[in-house]
Amino acid sequence: MSPSIIVLIVLALFFSFMNGAHDSRNIVSTMISSRAYSPRVALGLTALAEFIGPFIFGSVVAQTIGRGIIESTAVNQRVLLVALVTAILWNLLTWFIKLPSSSSHALIGGLLGAASMNAGAQAVQVDGLFKILISLFVSPILGFFIGYILFRIILMLSRKATPRINGFFRKAQIVTGIALGLSHGSNDGQKTMGIITLALVTGGYLSTFTIPPWVIALCALALALGTTVGGWRLIHSVGGILFYKIRPVDGFTSQVTSALVILSASLVGGPVSATQIMNSAIMGIGAAERANKVRWGMVQDIIIAWLLTIPATTFVSAGIYLLANRFL
Repeated sequence: MSPSIIVLIVLALFFSFMNGAHDSRNIVSTMISSRAYSPRVALGLTALAEFIGPFIFGSVVAQTIGRGIIESTAVNQRVLLVALVTAILWNLLTWFIKLPSSSSHALIGGLLGAASMNAGAQAVQVDGLFKILISLFVSPILGFFIGYILFRIILMLSRKATPRINGFFRKAQIVTGIALGLSHGSNDGQKTMGIITLALVTGGYLSTFTIPPWVIALCALALALGTTVGGWRLIHSVGGILFYKIRPVDGFTSQVTSALVILSASLVGGPVSATQIMNSAIMGIGAAERANKVRWGMVQDIIIAWLLTIPATTFVSAGIYLLANRFL
């Protein structure tokens, strides 16, 4: 392989690693803060599930990223390089300032900005972009309302239960946590697979957009390692840091809700933000018990990141592309 392709693959794997590290707090936080399992067990199970997920649930999301956003004639190695650099820089910035941003939003914004500078606005596939934006912005809303409804149902079914039911909700999180890890791996892992496969196609190493098994394995491994490393970094700050103190029933419900929304999106090819879905599910669960339980002031940061990421990364990516064209 040429040096440029190797650089692209390395950057893509680093993006997948950062994606796992960025999302780790939300993926494992409820299991840890509800004291369902120890941090070591929670991180180990989640990382293993994230590695397995992409092998089970196909590559529809990767197809969307690789062929559903930008016209193939507008994509070259420089476009992919700039998109990855932009997404990585955004992830590092938001991770440093602890803003619950989305790696998916950052990657899509990076692709839009670089491709538009390379081939003009006509390079964007409007229908495909609209489908992606629908999945990105609707999925957190679904997370909120599904979490709200599911929690109300659980409260109704367990209204006569003794406190021993907390033991069930703790133990059941080994199943729901694995389901969440599988769904996260199936969606977020595929985004990087799409980028690497697209790079191999544009470089002439693949004749069709078919994801090689080694690409699946490397991207899944990078995501799982990122989750493990990021999880240990955040292990002392997950307990109730977002909205309220997480109980076993909250952790169980949020994991079921998030896994359901993320996996459904993966099966139809919609890239979504696990961070925003998990946060919205926790908000919906808190609101289902009582509205003032949620720290609504913290929701402002999520909404800002939700609305800002794609426009900001699009402009940053466009600027980086222009600079690269001028100086390289």
